[in-house]
Amino acid sequence: MRIKKILWLGAIGLLCSCGSHDGNVSKVLVPTAEAITIEQMRFHCANDTVKINELLAAGKSSGLTDANELVCFYAHKLEGTPYVAHTLEGEEEKLTINIDELDCTTFVETLYALTRATLNGRDTWRDYASHLEDLRYRHGEIGDYSSRLHYMSDWIVDNTNRGNIVDVTSDIGCARYEIKTLDYMSTHRDSYPSLANDSIYEKIKNVEVGYRSHRFPYIKKEQLNSNDVKKVVKRGDFVGLVTKMNGLDLSHLGIIELDSKGNPVLLDASSIGKKVMLENVDLKTQLQKRQSNKGVRIFRMR
Repeated sequence: MRIKKILWLGAIGLLCSCGSHDGNVSKVLVPTAEAITIEQMRFHCANDTVKINELLAAGKSSGLTDANELVCFYAHKLEGTPYVAHTLEGEEEKLTINIDELDCTTFVETLYALTRATLNGRDTWRDYASHLEDLRYRHGEIGDYSSRLHYMSDWIVDNTNRGNIVDVTSDIGCARYEIKTLDYMSTHRDSYPSLANDSIYEKIKNVEVGYRSHRFPYIKKEQLNSNDVKKVVKRGDFVGLVTKMNGLDLSHLGIIELDSKGNPVLLDASSIGKKVMLENVDLKTQLQKRQSNKGVRIFRMR
């Protein structure tokens, strides 16, 4: 994994103002090496950095050292945060830092970056930003729009290869496999303003070439409360909802909590509830009401 040190450039004064599968790490990875500059970042407001520092201080004080437990700790800290879509978009690709408004993807990314910083003994927003970049972009390096890992299969493959996460779906006894070609972005070009640029469009199409007839494991929604699932899935695991939509792999992200029976429940930034929330029914029951989803993928921090 490529870890970077972020230079402190007096950023706060420049910002706007506004109201192994066990989840543990065997060594501390200390951010060093090259820096991402303030010019490469986009902040929601100055208070976001304050909130990140406060969250990291709380995580440090918790004494938790297990990745999954820290993911849950931070997820519950963020409950009630408003759901806002498309916060990463802009005329120029920048590392967007926004702790006040989350969608399903930025919620999971936020949990990862907070947890990774805590596990590494780091407790400032600069460390958070470094891990956020490392997760969000191909090879951990921000470039143009095409460097962002838009498709979740691409996100999972890239971050698995760099040791950030591990996909545990295939470890579950009832796992099945889906074969799908991912081309939703190029076939819906008008839905993505950045694809009006022909160069960016061609780069996205080139990414999609690597995901023709892509094979990935998933768990059918009917199996979510089975003993096979309960043996492997932990609270704090990341979960992606597998969609039936043509050209697309996953349609939503969140994390797993467990109910009193040990059944998985979704904790997510909900577009329906308009906030980060724990759903009021187990995931199997929730998905049985959604004809567009056929199952889930489960992955966790490494």
